[in-house]
Amino acid sequence: MGCTEVGVVARRAVLLAGLLGALALAGCNKPAPAPKAATVTVTMADMAFQPGTIDAHVGDTIHWVNKDLFEHTATASDQSFDVDLRAGASGDTVLSKAGTIKVTCRFHPGMTALLRVADRG
Repeated sequence: MGCTEVGVVARRAVLLAGLLGALALAGCNKPAPAPKAATVTVTMADMAFQPGTIDAHVGDTIHWVNKDLFEHTATASDQSFDVDLRAGASGDTVLSKAGTIKVTCRFHPGMTALLRVADRG
């Protein structure tokens, strides 16, 4: 190989290395994937919501499980959901907005919980 050919090969190698480096850096600017939605289980037992304070995010699912001997509801104070569950039944609510919501059983008004819903970020 002559000097001219070696110079051309060297320039091509430098250009290729620069191109590969630029492509690698371009991939670094992608935003991190959004956290996946979770399922939070809340149990109704002994005439109480357990846990009494529920922390979740917009897009999460609340899985309500009635382990009590009585029919219960999970009724949101802002009317965003109202889940009616016979004894032994379960149901789901997907959270669509952030905020603090008082949850009450319509049949047993002393049965309450606090649901704190944060934006997913």
